Amino acid sequence: MTDTTRFWMVKGAPTPVGPFSHATESDGWIFVTGQMPTSPDDDNAPLPDGVVAQTRRVMDNLVIVLEGLGLGLEHVVSARIFLTEFKRDYATMNATYASYFPKGRLPARTCIGVTGLARDALVEIDFIARRPG
Repeated sequence: MTDTTRFWMVKGAPTPVGPFSHATESDGWIFVTGQMPTSPDDDNAPLPDGVVAQTRRVMDNLVIVLEGLGLGLEHVVSARIFLTEFKRDYATMNATYASYFPKGRLPARTCIGVTGLARDALVEIDFIARRPG
């Protein structure tokens, strides 16, 4: 049996905040590391204000990683979302998140309230995607 696992660092994606790859791929399954609302252009830039702006930045960062692997949001089969202010931000994060996907094409999802995220972010999202074929 041949190990087909690849570890991806995507040009143009934000620098990871820890020791990990942007994504790992094994047998056509892609596990995209949770993205933070960090700027792909400046690691030290302040995070955007509010959960809407942070969710947009996170989703845009996830798209950068997917596109770097030749994929798009249509290939996402599952998402996990982590929110530090669950009760306050759940509804507005949902509306922003859903706006990225075509109607009727939402991936499976888990949303978890957490006590903290790196860089004091309000939201982090990771994806599992499947390469076609």
